[in-house]
Amino acid sequence: MAAALLHKFTMKARVFVLLLAVFSCALAQVDESETEELQVETLVKPETCSVLSTMGDTLQVHYTGKLMDGQLIDSSLSKDPLVLVLGKRTVIAGLEQSLIGVCEGQKIKATIPSRLAYGKKGYPPTIPGDATLEFEVEVISLTPQEPWQKIINDVFPLVCFALVPTLLGLVGLYLYKKANAQKASKKKSKDKKSKKK
Repeated sequence: MAAALLHKFTMKARVFVLLLAVFSCALAQVDESETEELQVETLVKPETCSVLSTMGDTLQVHYTGKLMDGQLIDSSLSKDPLVLVLGKRTVIAGLEQSLIGVCEGQKIKATIPSRLAYGKKGYPPTIPGDATLEFEVEVISLTPQEPWQKIINDVFPLVCFALVPTLLGLVGLYLYKKANAQKASKKKSKDKKSKKK
């Protein structure tokens, strides 16, 4: 009985871990297909720019966000710089995409269409629906991701895609065995009842 209970627990744990991995993979995917309407203008570029930002890098930035009519919506100038990891979706998609390929000390102006910002709903009461936003961003520091982080970021999604069929196969096998075990136990109980008669 202990072995059956342990097998049942380990099977549930495996299913849970696999579901968690699939969910994490879905969150890790970045949609980069919507960059056509994003406009990025370089305002200041340092004389030497040896390292450009890529997905997974950590940036410290100061930003000022405005509506197209000039109304201020947010700014970090009176606060500490915003720390963000590219690809983690901690800021709106358009702002994150505009920060790919920048270097430390660079200042950009990004005009972000509503579909890469807050969409049709906006962010009431500050940002109306379908609002195009304009951000001026200065990159204070750029920390490239470590090689091991790059491997994880590049390989992890591929491993996740391989886990989906494996997960489905394990769930199917579990359900198949469970269904067959119930049929076998019902058949044995019917055989015992018929022998008693």
